[in-house]
Amino acid sequence: MSKVTLGTTGITVEKNALGCLPIQRVTKQEAVYLLRKAFDGGIRFFDTARMYSDSEEKLGEAFDGIRDQLYIATKSHAKTGEGMKEHLAKSLSDLRTDYVDIFQFHNAQTCIRPGDGSGLYEAALEAKEQGKVRHIGITTHRFEVALEAIESGLYETLQFPLCYLANEKDMAVVQACKKAGMGFIAMKALSGGLLTNSAAAYAWLDQHDHVLPIWGVQRERELDEFLSYVHNPPTMTQEISALIERDRAQLQGEFCRGCGYCMPCPVGIEINNCARMSLMIRRAPTAAWTDEKGQERMRKIENCMNCGACKAKCPYGLDTPRLLQENYRDFMEVLAGKQV
Repeated sequence: MSKVTLGTTGITVEKNALGCLPIQRVTKQEAVYLLRKAFDGGIRFFDTARMYSDSEEKLGEAFDGIRDQLYIATKSHAKTGEGMKEHLAKSLSDLRTDYVDIFQFHNAQTCIRPGDGSGLYEAALEAKEQGKVRHIGITTHRFEVALEAIESGLYETLQFPLCYLANEKDMAVVQACKKAGMGFIAMKALSGGLLTNSAAAYAWLDQHDHVLPIWGVQRERELDEFLSYVHNPPTMTQEISALIERDRAQLQGEFCRGCGYCMPCPVGIEINNCARMSLMIRRAPTAAWTDEKGQERMRKIENCMNCGACKAKCPYGLDTPRLLQENYRDFMEVLAGKQV
């Protein structure tokens, strides 16, 4: 297993970390079991957020008594310094700890700075001085914000989407981060479920020695895959390289990453799934998406008002209403028995 050090933080862990958004979807008992199994299997870095409902509470339950043997990163989506302090206090309580290793501004729309009027950075610095936060990081889906955060010198870590579908802009962020000596935490390493070969995803990311991927799992079989890489890490073989090239040919370009930051939709469209449905039904059994529930989900697109709210909020600048209509057309063709 490769190891990675996150920039100047001094945090060095196996190149295999756990993203704890999905554990909010399972019971506390199931989540605690998965988290402890991950720890017992060698994973030492866990990323969560105040926004992930009861994820922090489940981490607190799982790691009570062994907190000093692992690293926890969390995030706040607060818009003011006072709000951030409230979020951090609740996070520490739920996590059953008196500090977090990395505190991150969640899905930042701008590069948060001292003196910007929000009080956010000042509150984070105060928390660091008090020992409640050991390192300050930022997460974003926006290319320009990522580059500005790197250039600012204000942050020790950046969390940004990265997988083998990365384009030139994405790779520019990766290289800028490395040049600046800043830790890079890779989210969406499986592109929100579009990539189905975890070995290929791991092998590609392993080529970047300063990048720590966080894998989101909610099922034991998914966790077992990543735990198997602790002792038998996948390498870039000709077979894996060929698979990656096929996926790039099919998936690179203008597609919905499924981040969900365009929602909620005023007419209830599940945009983060519906706007990429034609890709999903190519890469998974069609029945999994075209059952009665799936049809009901997609037919909500007929109610789209073209209000443009989703397009305005998309961090990737996609024409989301157009993507919804295109995916609905493809979906209906599948129902009619045609090829996508």
